[in-house]
Amino acid sequence: MAKTMVLELKNVKLRAGDQLKVEGRILPEAKGFQIDLGCDEDHLALHFNPRFEDDTDGVVLVCNSKIDGCWGHEEREKHSGLQRGSTVKIVLKLTGDLFEVEMPNGHEIKFPNRSVLDVVTYIRVRGDLKLTAFKIY
Repeated sequence: MAKTMVLELKNVKLRAGDQLKVEGRILPEAKGFQIDLGCDEDHLALHFNPRFEDDTDGVVLVCNSKIDGCWGHEEREKHSGLQRGSTVKIVLKLTGDLFEVEMPNGHEIKFPNRSVLDVVTYIRVRGDLKLTAFKIY
């Protein structure tokens, strides 16, 4: 069994207009992976979580936020276009009041910045993803 990949960055400064690019290969037996942006583990402005074995929906993309350790309302999308074994490039854009996520095949998701976070200082990428590139610009 492969060890779960974890990349955790603290004390970064992502502001409106900045972008984060994550590239990698989704493992063939992937259960899921996540990209988290926020202040720390208990304050996530964006929890981007593709799941391949969800109890309710099977293959689903879940987006959420976490404020003071409490999860918000999940936004679920069943047709994300992400597949096990595929190579992906995901670009997360901060626009201020919104997160825009560009996915393969031109698919885009918009998620509100519920915590009205001006600066993202914490980034975590973890799960069943073989990370090949990570860039902030």
